[in-house]
Amino acid sequence: MKRTASSRTRHQARLGKSRSTKLREVMAIAEQEGLLAGERTHVVRGRMPRALVARAKSRTGIASDTDLIEAALANIAVADDYTDWLLSQRGTVPAGVDLEF
Repeated sequence: MKRTASSRTRHQARLGKSRSTKLREVMAIAEQEGLLAGERTHVVRGRMPRALVARAKSRTGIASDTDLIEAALANIAVADDYTDWLLSQRGTVPAGVDLEF
């Protein structure tokens, strides 16, 4: 079952208009990378603390549990690794190097 432009529009409307810019960007990247394409056949479930779910829904504007899980997974899938790379560089510049301009 291929998603059409109108089904994507309905899907985006379900995600809520108050989503942060970052979340919209994450979902756009996930879609561009083909991560949101195809049939929805894989079931993911889990029990979560009510407060965690409520806070996540409040911050994102997402009402549906399914859409919330999709957004969370997309965020993980397309996250950049800059922070990890930057922290891995600690100690790679010799202490005696003159960095003054």
